[in-house]
Amino acid sequence: MTDATPSFDDGLDRLEALVQQIESGSLGLEEALARFEEGVQLSQALQQQLAEAQRRVEVLKAGLGGEYRAEPLDGAKGVR
Repeated sequence: MTDATPSFDDGLDRLEALVQQIESGSLGLEEALARFEEGVQLSQALQQQLAEAQRRVEVLKAGLGGEYRAEPLDGAKGVR
């Protein structure tokens, strides 16, 4: 992986490729462990991206006229 965070779709594609490589059984132990470690790190990064997207969606609220507006995350805490 590069220093830049991959897009969610690119990260998901990479994760699927890693799983296929590990499941193929053609990797040696060290290679399989390295791919597994990369997959765990990538999975955590993707989960963070999903959590951020979920927070952004939750912040959108319907206005009185039916339009949508974004509110600061601080305003969303404890208010339901």
